[in-house]
Amino acid sequence: MTDDGFTTCLWFDGQAEEAAHYYVSVFKNSRIGRVTRSTEAGPGPAGSALTVEFVANGQKFVALNGGPEFTFNEAISFQIHCDGQEEVDHYWARLTEGGGQPGPCGWLKDRYGVSWQVVHKRLFDLVGDPDQEKAARATRAMLAMGKLDIAALEKAHAGV
Repeated sequence: MTDDGFTTCLWFDGQAEEAAHYYVSVFKNSRIGRVTRSTEAGPGPAGSALTVEFVANGQKFVALNGGPEFTFNEAISFQIHCDGQEEVDHYWARLTEGGGQPGPCGWLKDRYGVSWQVVHKRLFDLVGDPDQEKAARATRAMLAMGKLDIAALEKAHAGV
């Protein structure tokens, strides 16, 4: 990876390497980069991963084994813009497997507590429609869902 642009750092408590490999397995256009390991000087056990650079879906990340001081919460989330229901279903299933938690309106937490929004690309057009009645119907439908169902959102938008 290069040092241009910026990189999102994700703080873990001992699971950085496992998490990086997991995210690389979930997303296309992904790979593991440099792994730095603790030495006998620390901060973790000698040989344990300190940082793991990785790319997931073309985005640069570094997973850091920083300890238990900080945990993930919904104040930060990653949006996945999907082309179709099959893609929504795929990411929803993969990111909730192994202890992930489904949430409302297309939100979920993965097994590490990272928040994701799995949305169809059409969602923002539907809930942001200049026709306030159509937008309201689509919004009400979205608010009643966990995993988003694009066909049901389209029907609600159309008033069907």
